[in-house]
Amino acid sequence: MDDNDREFIEALRSLKMHGNVAALITYLANVSEATSREIEKGMNLSQPEVSRAIRTLRQNNWVEEREIKTDVMGRPIKIYKLRVPIETIITHFEEESNRESARTMEAIQRLKSLTTS
Repeated sequence: MDDNDREFIEALRSLKMHGNVAALITYLANVSEATSREIEKGMNLSQPEVSRAIRTLRQNNWVEEREIKTDVMGRPIKIYKLRVPIETIITHFEEESNRESARTMEAIQRLKSLTTS
């Protein structure tokens, strides 16, 4: 992770995104795909932290998940990659911010109209 990645994470966090989710988006934007374990090691996160961050990306339909079977017994390995370009995620926050600004301006206009009546 370089300075640009850290700045990208901070910009996402300034949009009220949880730090681990912001870091995961940034991580996945820099690789074609990654296993859960690679994400854990690459981001220095625990397995539950990665699972929570993946859940958030899944809820927004931003991540693609597939499984591969291993030769040993146990669970298959999950592999993740961004489903959408990073620009789509940025656009999501831009649109969300525009909606919030519009709601704020409506409330302000309503307050003004109530004080001048």
